[in-house]
Amino acid sequence: MDNEFFYLGTLTKPFGLKGGLCAFFDTDNPENYANLPAVFLDLDGEKIPYTIENITYRGNNQFIIQFADIKANEARDFAGVELYLPMSQLPKLPGNRFYFHEVIGFDVVDGQLGNIGVCREFLEVSNNPIMVVAHDEKEILIPASQQFVTGVDRDNRTLHIRAPEGLIDMYLG
Repeated sequence: MDNEFFYLGTLTKPFGLKGGLCAFFDTDNPENYANLPAVFLDLDGEKIPYTIENITYRGNNQFIIQFADIKANEARDFAGVELYLPMSQLPKLPGNRFYFHEVIGFDVVDGQLGNIGVCREFLEVSNNPIMVVAHDEKEILIPASQQFVTGVDRDNRTLHIRAPEGLIDMYLG
């Protein structure tokens, strides 16, 4: 069921006297979410829908949210709760941009070496994500930087890259 939702952000603390909550949205384009009618709250591992009565974007990925079903005396209990939306609401990315989950299982094709394997996962290393490519019994680690991605072919499930000189050979050699 978790693969049906994507993480949007977190409720951080109560706001005001009417049960509002501050929220941080973990997104590059928070303004895309300034008119949400509802979100799913992760309550004890279950995604529960909550209707939004009012939402105000405050800048720097910060929102003030007033939920229809959360009373002022309950707001404190929701601090730290994660917010989710259905995958169907995840905006499509144009061109060579992609979500990590979107390309898991894609063939990875290097401009010089051809097909080097299948994208298995992404590792977060100090805000520098690393793509893990399975090649036979080996793993190839490639920085998941836009500078190395030359194309995303969603129809053929292929991610085209141009890895730094010698990087792939280091794993295969």
